[in-house]
Amino acid sequence: MTLPELVQVLKATGFPVAYSHFSATPSIPFITYTEIGSNNFHADNKTYQQIRRVHIELYTDKKDLQAEATLEALLEAHELAYETSEAYIDSEQLFQKVYEIEVV
Repeated sequence: MTLPELVQVLKATGFPVAYSHFSATPSIPFITYTEIGSNNFHADNKTYQQIRRVHIELYTDKKDLQAEATLEALLEAHELAYETSEAYIDSEQLFQKVYEIEVV
């Protein structure tokens, strides 16, 4: 899956989606995504396949299992393996669930 294809998957949640941040605060829940680096595959002294590491961040005002299930179902339907972590951002009073995935 490519990054533009991933964006279409994220938009299918029905939640507002933006790269990195929104210029104005959207309705909750919302999603941001950021390319955080690479995990390229190398062979024969060259980069054989570029692989982008991406953080998908789901923001909610409470622990929202339904929003998480919506996003996770789409990731799984598109065979995107992920790892998660979670934090509460006190200054924003929001929960942040981070999904780390890789795309080409």
